[in-house]
Amino acid sequence: MTSTTTRQAHTAAVDPRADAVVVAAQAMVRAGGPVPNAELARLAAVSERTLRRAFTELIGVGPRAFGQAVRTGTARDLLRSGSLVTDALVAAGFGSVRAFYETAAGTMGMPPSAYAAGAPGERLGWTAVETPVGTVLGAASERGLCAVRIGAALGPLLDQVRAEFPRAELVADHDRLADVARALAALAAGHPAPELPLDVRGTAFQARVWQALTRIPAGETRTYSEVAQEIGEPTAVRAVAGACARNRLALVVPCHRVVRTDGGLGGYRWGLAVKRELLDAEHALPDRARVVG
Repeated sequence: MTSTTTRQAHTAAVDPRADAVVVAAQAMVRAGGPVPNAELARLAAVSERTLRRAFTELIGVGPRAFGQAVRTGTARDLLRSGSLVTDALVAAGFGSVRAFYETAAGTMGMPPSAYAAGAPGERLGWTAVETPVGTVLGAASERGLCAVRIGAALGPLLDQVRAEFPRAELVADHDRLADVARALAALAAGHPAPELPLDVRGTAFQARVWQALTRIPAGETRTYSEVAQEIGEPTAVRAVAGACARNRLALVVPCHRVVRTDGGLGGYRWGLAVKRELLDAEHALPDRARVVG
């Protein structure tokens, strides 16, 4: 770490304005994106002018720019790019190492430094199954499923997982993950499946959204607005949509069950045709088949 970086991190940690920056930054992490400056200033117990100056002088960007970085996942991108963790803290807007770890360490599924290094030494087993909606690939760590992908061919799906965890060991493990393959096949066909252990890796806000999605029964849908209401963030509709788009556990975390208020399908990472097919299959199930005993 350079002496300049060390000075930056030390300044952010000891400057009395850092506490206000951390409070405001964490509020935007919880919201999944920008929060009005007036609300941030109220939470941080400082004036809007003081907050803007603190962000600009300690971080290099204003509060709104930081909120946009949260929405677009810049903090994770910085870590993935191989920057030193402390560099990432300063660039992403966290006032201290302690504050960053309090916000992020429990929600990434691994320490931030391990994510920065591409999950070195971690062994991820994978299996795949052909389904009515295409090839479904599941990858699992020792803690549970960490990636589920849907696509037309296996190769590109494996490439996606390798890009997410470039220094992990990705190995075929069909026998150990046979139950996972069966569960994914059932879900892709609209059928119920036993719950699977999950290794959820995302921000605290994303984790709250994904938890809410798992509570939507098969055969039912919710709007993005309804999901925002359920997690107690009624104004964070766009952030909810963003969390759905970043869902790494297709089918298992059923983001396909979230639609627009006007009844339109909205977006879907794996294609609207797949989303429609999944919903149609679930709607066709008898009520008694929608619950796993």
